[in-house]
Amino acid sequence: MNKRWGFSTTAIHGGKIADTHKSVAAPIYQTATYYYDTAEEGARLGQEIPPGFVYTRWSNPTTRALEEKMALLEGAEDALATASGMGAVSCAVLTALKRGDHAIAPSAIYQATYQLFAEMLPSYGIETTLLPDTDTQSYERALRPNTRLLFIETPNNPMLAITDAAKVASLARAHGAMTIADNTWATPYNHTPISDGVHAVVHSATKYLGGHHDVTLGLIAGSSDFIKKTKKQVRILGTTPDPFGAWLVIRGLATLALRVERQNATALRLAEFLAEHPSVDRVHYPGLRAHPGHAVAAKQMRGFGGMLSFEVKGGYGPSVRVFERLEIPKRATSLGGVSTLVSHPAGISSVHMPREVRAAVGISEGLIRVSVGVEDVDDLLGDFSQALNPAHLS
Repeated sequence: MNKRWGFSTTAIHGGKIADTHKSVAAPIYQTATYYYDTAEEGARLGQEIPPGFVYTRWSNPTTRALEEKMALLEGAEDALATASGMGAVSCAVLTALKRGDHAIAPSAIYQATYQLFAEMLPSYGIETTLLPDTDTQSYERALRPNTRLLFIETPNNPMLAITDAAKVASLARAHGAMTIADNTWATPYNHTPISDGVHAVVHSATKYLGGHHDVTLGLIAGSSDFIKKTKKQVRILGTTPDPFGAWLVIRGLATLALRVERQNATALRLAEFLAEHPSVDRVHYPGLRAHPGHAVAAKQMRGFGGMLSFEVKGGYGPSVRVFERLEIPKRATSLGGVSTLVSHPAGISSVHMPREVRAAVGISEGLIRVSVGVEDVDDLLGDFSQALNPAHLS
């Protein structure tokens, strides 16, 4: 690959795939297994890191093309696809930790990631600390002699807090620990945490990378050594993606920059509109100058992203009425696709997080999370305006 290529050229043309027919579109190798002609070839293919393909749970040409493309976009040595975003998070975290280790993560993160750190890891004999905020100082205060992982999610879910990736990564390295960043919300178009010193990144490719609400898949990017170790987790646990899902993400990556540029711009317009609306208490979006993480976001991100959240005055009841009056957005828990989606964390997406933990990290009863799609911005502004009409909130 030409290393001078820009993001979209790399997203379209990066990554190799075996194809004898010179297809412009990436071919889908929809096969579970592969034959070999001799015993020697079978033995060679069955090695831990085979030069070819033997079984799709181990590797697949379509999936491998996606992995190579993702490594290029994240600036990583290698990448690995999984069956879901949580497959990526879980396998990466389990590769980084063992019994007796300690890990640090913020409380305000994706609810399944919260459950991984709050419930599952302790059951495996791994100590965890969940932080009430994402400040570097909070990570530093939580360090222990056995700390081996600092996990970050920036912007975080659903409060849009910004973590200084370079500072946390530097702190981890000085302590002999590693840093894993969930880069799902930012995407590699807006932020490449590895360039800030982060050891590995994880993605729910179900979101922006696929971009069309039609695939479930995860990705991990990092050093060749870390990916080699994580492949063992994926192969044993069986969190392998199907080839068609990998192909859908390859297709989605081709338009990622176009979609994210539009979502960046529309989210900023919507955040500015909501910040001035009399029915809104506060807006959480790093593109607003009033956001506490604005300066760090401006430093480490190309754009501020397509995600925002806002708090409706009056709390739970009025916010549910706004949530249900919106006509264009779909009420759904996912994000990052071409359609605008809205979620109500206190009532839907963060219900597995204890109420007192939600309150401590600022997830109010009136919070609405918005994943901005690629619809016409004036239509979205009009719809949010009618939904927030004070006449409907009492």
